Amino acid sequence: MTPIPIVRAADRRLLREGRLSGPMPWVLAIMLFLTTLAAAGGVALSSAARTLGGGLANHATVQIVQADAERREAEASAVLAAIGADPAVRSFQRVGAAEMAALLEPWLGARGSGDLPLPVLIDLSVSGPEAMPRIAAALARVAPDARVDDHRAALAPVARLIGTLRWLALALVVLMTAATGCTVVLAAASALDTHRGTIDVMHLLGATDVQIARLFQRRIALDALFAGFIGLLAGVAVLVLIARRLAGLGSELVGTVALPGWGWGLLTALPVAMTLLAATTARWTVVRALRRLP
Repeated sequence: MTPIPIVRAADRRLLREGRLSGPMPWVLAIMLFLTTLAAAGGVALSSAARTLGGGLANHATVQIVQADAERREAEASAVLAAIGADPAVRSFQRVGAAEMAALLEPWLGARGSGDLPLPVLIDLSVSGPEAMPRIAAALARVAPDARVDDHRAALAPVARLIGTLRWLALALVVLMTAATGCTVVLAAASALDTHRGTIDVMHLLGATDVQIARLFQRRIALDALFAGFIGLLAGVAVLVLIARRLAGLGSELVGTVALPGWGWGLLTALPVAMTLLAATTARWTVVRALRRLP
């Protein structure tokens, strides 16, 4: 990347500078705002994919649906013994009666589940999803009424959707970066046409194409830097609002879509990256255009 040049105060007066003046800085601010949202979405979805792959996908729920209480408890004891003896099982826990009543309360009321034959639920965590079929076969032998709900199978469509959205977010970031570069090219070309008379005088005074390019490079880079921070602040405000809305849902699956600490660091680096891109593109555009002048 071409560094942002340091220009003397006398040189700055050759080109009028105004912070966020004209349409170009605001277009760049909008570009970075959209880039911030797309990048945050991609990072959050990547974090969710890792959580689903390494956490929820290795969990399962064993249900024992049997109306006879004695037989249900006998099968529950056999299932707990079989699970405890399996080396692939990391942890397991039977859902208590109080917790079952709390889960059913929104549908049956506070006392609606008192006389119902509630099924036995056992949550278990395994070392890897490949152990699920073997565990299900072993439980079927000791408890015919036991059913194993593999979270991996239930979450497979969600994982595929997250993967698709993650690639879409990456594509949007690439497209926004390309659009930012094109915007800088158009802005640099427009500035050259506006200051054509000044450029001719500078050439007559012995200024080189690189020296002239530094002036345009500096002005565009500063506009991009200010615009970048405005776009970043707007994007962060929207992300904070979305995070609060997601937290209010209270869903464990939705809670996996979160932006990690390094993701926030990546977002704060976006204005600097856009400034470097704008400076490099402006320098290349101006030097290339000046070399074509007669």
